[in-house]
Amino acid sequence: MGKPTFPFEMRRRFWQAVRAGECIETAAVMSGGSFRWAKQVFHDAGGVNPVPIADPVGRYLSFSEREEIMRLRAAGLGVRAIAREIGRDPSTVSRELTRGTGTRGYKASVAQASVDRGRRRPRTAKLATNLRLRHEVQARLQRKDSPEQIAGRLKLDFPDDPEMWVSTETIYQSLYVQARGGLKRELTTHLRTGRTMRKPRRREGERRGRIPDAVMISERPAEIEDRAVPGHWEGDLIMGSTASNTAVGTLVERASGFTMLLHLPHGHSALAVQEALVAKMLTLDEQLRLSLTWDQGREMCNHKAIAEATGLDIYFCDPHSPWQRGSNENTNGLLRQYLPKGSDLSFYGAAMLDNIAAELNARPRKRHGFRTPAEVLDDLLASHTTTHGVA
Repeated sequence: MGKPTFPFEMRRRFWQAVRAGECIETAAVMSGGSFRWAKQVFHDAGGVNPVPIADPVGRYLSFSEREEIMRLRAAGLGVRAIAREIGRDPSTVSRELTRGTGTRGYKASVAQASVDRGRRRPRTAKLATNLRLRHEVQARLQRKDSPEQIAGRLKLDFPDDPEMWVSTETIYQSLYVQARGGLKRELTTHLRTGRTMRKPRRREGERRGRIPDAVMISERPAEIEDRAVPGHWEGDLIMGSTASNTAVGTLVERASGFTMLLHLPHGHSALAVQEALVAKMLTLDEQLRLSLTWDQGREMCNHKAIAEATGLDIYFCDPHSPWQRGSNENTNGLLRQYLPKGSDLSFYGAAMLDNIAAELNARPRKRHGFRTPAEVLDDLLASHTTTHGVA
């Protein structure tokens, strides 16, 4: 799927990804837009999809069809010939050519822009124009009735007055999408969730977990548990002060306790963590890139791209279960000697973090008979090479 050229198509693909459970950053990549653009689109819509997310069907032409019409028209084909080629009615092609033809002939971009403008044309919202209905809905929201309860009850209270009926979705749209008019967003405080941004709805059967397509730790092979083979890692973020919103990524090899630190100078978004993690892991031999276990932080929503780039099998802990990454949690405690809680972690550059990791890897550990993690890892690798031969 190529990068879409026009804003409407980008927004449609963005909301398709959000509906499928992707995080905003991944949805931005999938739609061809920037993370900043995606955040603005999501915020402006109040978390409510304002565009149809289904691919154009029936009488509606897709942008790819418009591009095909442009190619065929440039090749000299007439209306009926083009219609046969794309499987459309000649009248549909004729109207499309009229819409998109200018001084330089038919342009798919001109036609698509015209359609997009029509789709964005504002529609009058029922709660914006019917003051009596709006006051009734506001009063019921203030007494903490849900939109579904309000919509259902209005039909019972006003059985012969359809102008006093309103759908549940219209109430939500008026609350969360301010361009729809009618209800003030402050009324969301009376909802059970109290959210000022609406969570995307998902179809039945779609995954509802925090990380799309996550493979849970319960599916992790038993051989990882015994720590006999090197190359299985645990990972997490150490957070800096709330004001600085900074972080450092930590990676701990389960068998040896060998530690690597991720420098995150541009924040700890999913894309930033993906780039830092892939770069760090690719400094290792392939035999040391077997698996990674992480918690369910949204910074790992690009885990599929990380797995593809590194060859790691990635597993996720159960919610609120840090003990499932015991090696990583213990190491994070040691790291707080170097990276104090409440500090601005942007102070620590990549070289400083490498030095901290080197110091940890040279510290004797009781569980290893006071050998260091670096020594233990070397021994494990040597043993593995002897047993299995040089790769």
